[in-house]
Amino acid sequence: MPDPAQLLPAREQMAFTLGFHIILVPFGVAFTFLMLIANYRGLRRGDATALLLAERWSKVSAVLFAVGAVSGTVLSFELGLLWPGLMGRFGAAYGLPFGVEGIFFFIEAIFVAIYIYGWKRLSPWAHFWSGVPVTIAGLGGTLSVVAANAWMNQPAGITLDAAGKVVDVDPWRVFFNHAFWYEAIHMFLAAYVVAGFVVAGVYAAGMLKGRRDAYHRLAFLIAFCTAAVAIPLQIFVGDVAARAVFDQEPAKFAAIEALPQTSSHVPETLGGVLIDGELKAGLPIPDGASLLAGFSPATKIDGLDAIPIEVRPADRLVNTVHLSFDAMVGIGFALLALAAWFAVHWLVRRDLPGTRWFLRACAVAGVLSVVCLECGWVVTEVGRQPWTVRGLLLTRDAVTSSGNVWWFFAGALVIYVAVGAAAIRVLLIMRRRWSTPVPYGPQP
Repeated sequence: MPDPAQLLPAREQMAFTLGFHIILVPFGVAFTFLMLIANYRGLRRGDATALLLAERWSKVSAVLFAVGAVSGTVLSFELGLLWPGLMGRFGAAYGLPFGVEGIFFFIEAIFVAIYIYGWKRLSPWAHFWSGVPVTIAGLGGTLSVVAANAWMNQPAGITLDAAGKVVDVDPWRVFFNHAFWYEAIHMFLAAYVVAGFVVAGVYAAGMLKGRRDAYHRLAFLIAFCTAAVAIPLQIFVGDVAARAVFDQEPAKFAAIEALPQTSSHVPETLGGVLIDGELKAGLPIPDGASLLAGFSPATKIDGLDAIPIEVRPADRLVNTVHLSFDAMVGIGFALLALAAWFAVHWLVRRDLPGTRWFLRACAVAGVLSVVCLECGWVVTEVGRQPWTVRGLLLTRDAVTSSGNVWWFFAGALVIYVAVGAAAIRVLLIMRRRWSTPVPYGPQP
């Protein structure tokens, strides 16, 4: 059965807009937490540098929040415009997490405004506590969206009649479905990894240019230490999540491993592509996948041949998932090595590594962390294909059949390019304005 004409542009538009928006999520969840760390340090130690840092970061977070509000609103409209089959059939369940997300969004918006306006207008500690709901609401909103995604991977909490229509919904089970916890914790830690390494990368670049004052040093340490704590936890949770996918989503796991046939003693293949049903050009680690999945070389893993032919993903989709997973894991361990480099040097010398190679690695790590985040979402989204709601709704049955989606995609591109360019322009103006010398507080 040929795919509907609107399927490709609809998927391309959704991929582009979601890929854009997901970059902003860590800054709503974790960057505001970094801001509060600086604020707390400033108040507890009377550190003027830390307070200045917190104030500037709060202005950056306000800009990114505004951009995220625009891109998130577009995504909400896209769900109805591009995927009426999903919203029309399962909106009673799928819409619940988004309703909760809307509540968190308004709370976050209110307290962002209070925190920004409250500098030098509220008492110092009252102002600090007004920022706490920003971080909590940002986390709550993100986990609500993760709950919706997890439900698509492992639908629960609904009762269908003979015609396949939803007749009863259990909101608790919809939200806290079987995939929620590991996806939620994985995304929570990803936010701290990305925000930490990106912010540290910015200040590492400044230090490479000779700006090694207390301001840059403090900003780097707050951000990098946060990411360094999160990355080993993230790798552990990722391992748990992969095993849960093996148990509960065997088709996605087969795509992750690019495994053509069901077997035991399955190697963990690094790289490689599936061509005509055969994995080629990869580097196999004997028994690796079976050991990781079931702690035994004899663990049997369902291959792509276990998926009915009519819903079996094409080789190109399998390759996308497999290579994205490899990139995500590879970058994760590279970031872990960078964190270990810092930890060993700090334990020995009680100082951050001052070499230019370390700072260069930190600057690159910010970019790589974003790539890692995008790869993770590719794995969970493309790995579910050809299903929109696994086992219940095919993507080709969810897509719209009206209009020319390519025109909508073009419009979305214009909007996102304009918003993105405006945000970058504002941030660059702020950076130039803040390039003047800063007060020196106590050394971290």
